[in-house]
Amino acid sequence: MNPDAQSDALRYDATARPEVQALRTSEIREVANVGMARDDILKFWVGESDRPTPQFIRDAAARALSDGRTYYTHNLGRPDLRQALAAYLERLHGQAFDPERLAITSAGVNALMLVAQSVVSPGDKVVVTAPAWPNIVEIPKILSANLEIVALDRAQGRWRLDLDKLLTALTPDTKAVFLNSPNNPTGWTLPAEDRAAILERCRRYGIWLITDDPYERLIFGPGKSAPSFLPLSGDDERVISTNTFSKAWRMTGWRMGWMVLPKSLVQSMGVVIEYNTSCAPDFIQSACIAALNDGEPAIAELRAELSAAKDQMIGALRAMPGVEAPEPEGGMYAFFRVEGVTDSVAFAKDLIDKAKIGLAPGSAFGPEGKGWLRWCFANRPETNAAGLERLGDYLARR
Repeated sequence: MNPDAQSDALRYDATARPEVQALRTSEIREVANVGMARDDILKFWVGESDRPTPQFIRDAAARALSDGRTYYTHNLGRPDLRQALAAYLERLHGQAFDPERLAITSAGVNALMLVAQSVVSPGDKVVVTAPAWPNIVEIPKILSANLEIVALDRAQGRWRLDLDKLLTALTPDTKAVFLNSPNNPTGWTLPAEDRAAILERCRRYGIWLITDDPYERLIFGPGKSAPSFLPLSGDDERVISTNTFSKAWRMTGWRMGWMVLPKSLVQSMGVVIEYNTSCAPDFIQSACIAALNDGEPAIAELRAELSAAKDQMIGALRAMPGVEAPEPEGGMYAFFRVEGVTDSVAFAKDLIDKAKIGLAPGSAFGPEGKGWLRWCFANRPETNAAGLERLGDYLARR
């Protein structure tokens, strides 16, 4: 190499831009790496069922693959899938949805990134409630947005959002608010009566209201789903719902999601999808159609399993000395803490070593989760029971 050219090259490093370097590394992964390869660990750190995707969904994908559905599809998803999704949403929310407002994505997290890329600019103020799934917090940061966190509180043994605190954060200079309800990791679920005030504030200041809804069907109270903003909003205002097939249909490994968009954003979203992934896999879209059309019994079965697991988990945790375990209203997680624990990463690693159970550290979900632990209880009862026994023995020795 020319000496002058070599000198020029050495003046510049080969690292990512500062905003990317500043992203939090996954503490869930940090803990999981300690025990992932060990067969003696009961693993509760990731958010998925321990049962596979229902057979009828797998069969639909296998048929499509056998039929040679391996080609590119429409950027926004196959028309027949978008039509099936529109019919599903109508059954769920009691109103018609234009299939042209729907976009199929390569996973729910992909939907969140696509939305952020479409509406968030560098320097924008974005509001997020926390504790929160790390992706919701870090995605706006990748786009150089400025984040304001509104922390959830606890009252009467449950997690709660102080509505006034959120409304105060939604100022005229706010570009977007991201809401995840039911919430990962806490299970907090937005009360139906709070929707109108939030929507009114967003309308007043032109704030994008973006909801992350993967657990909307996995609620522990009555009704088909958690309260949604979709029935309250028009078809062309700044309200976006992102969702996934991962949770309610036990399809975590399939990496398929969707968005409900305002009409005016659809064309631009198709372009953004083109420059990210082009389209979702054709044969997997066939599996999603089967899930939407025939999946209600499977969702009902999962809800019943999770409700029983939640009761099993919260009851056992609360019986352990020094354990605080607020009641989740939806989702598949117990978010709890042990008296005296402040470093949840170190504690989670110690649980791997001494109790042979793998939990997600609460600090992975932001400073608001420091000292807490998340346990995914979407498992067979005997698996959860074995884990609880190990935790109880560990705490008794501690």
